Amino acid sequence: MVLNEIKPFMTTDLSHIGSGLNRPECVLAARDGSLYTGDWTLGIARIAPDGTTGPAVETDLIAHGFRPNGIAMTADGDFLFANMGKAGGVWRVGRRGEARPYATELDGTPIPRTNFVLVDGDRTWITISSSGRNHDRFTAEENTGQILLVQDGKVIVAAEGLNWTNELRISPDRKYLFVNETFACRTTRYDIAAGSLLSNPVRITYPGDTYPDGMAFDAEGSLWIVCVISNRLIRIAPDLSWTILFEDVNHRELDTIASAHAEARLTWDQISQSRGSRVSNLSSIAFGGPDLKTLYLGGLGNREVQVLRSPVAGLPMGHWQ
Repeated sequence: MVLNEIKPFMTTDLSHIGSGLNRPECVLAARDGSLYTGDWTLGIARIAPDGTTGPAVETDLIAHGFRPNGIAMTADGDFLFANMGKAGGVWRVGRRGEARPYATELDGTPIPRTNFVLVDGDRTWITISSSGRNHDRFTAEENTGQILLVQDGKVIVAAEGLNWTNELRISPDRKYLFVNETFACRTTRYDIAAGSLLSNPVRITYPGDTYPDGMAFDAEGSLWIVCVISNRLIRIAPDLSWTILFEDVNHRELDTIASAHAEARLTWDQISQSRGSRVSNLSSIAFGGPDLKTLYLGGLGNREVQVLRSPVAGLPMGHWQ
């Protein structure tokens, strides 16, 4: 397949939808035009096609101590959410009714705070950024991240020793799992073998000021990645070459953060205060719209979801059906 050549986007190409969001870390686009995102005020927020924003579920997840981060939608319309609250684990909640445990223990031990969850047919993949619950240390040596697999009612460790494990996706041909290791400044590709075993990691390494977070595949098999701090949008081709399609950053500020990261003294305060001219800490990307050519971008420091138009359609996720 010959890939479409995509011209870089400008900040002036951005529009937005929704309002009053609190840390929209992970965005899901649904076929009916709705958007859903984890939200630390609303729990899970729904943005209607007209931009109206409100809670997607009746139960007050925040009042119950949950902090939804990554979210996924099940075949019957429930939500799974990776919980950054004290209880950790992954939980399931319907539009009505209380949240209930989905994956909260591993071999009898509580699963710590989780970052992301992906429904993959009869499998579910979960990422843990730091299994030692160390969410205040952001270095290239914090290699306690894990990928968990839920299958046939069992939770197992599929991969470990990763650095700040963030979003993951399965390739369109079902052969590979891609995962972002944010503070190692890399994306790692695993082979998926029989029995869902992960093997043969191949690492795509970026410059030391590039911190990959969210990802989504397009219909041409390329992987789109957004980066916190640097607010970059990267497209990785099937041959693993990559290009930068968008950037919105104060370069002096970015240099300061990159130096702090290299010297193992990067703090959450520095990360949370970083911002570009229009966006702040891009963390999620989803293709949506009737033609799957609308890009929705979530960001930790934004109060709305950013919007771009892509010349290439996205690959529909499982919940699209």
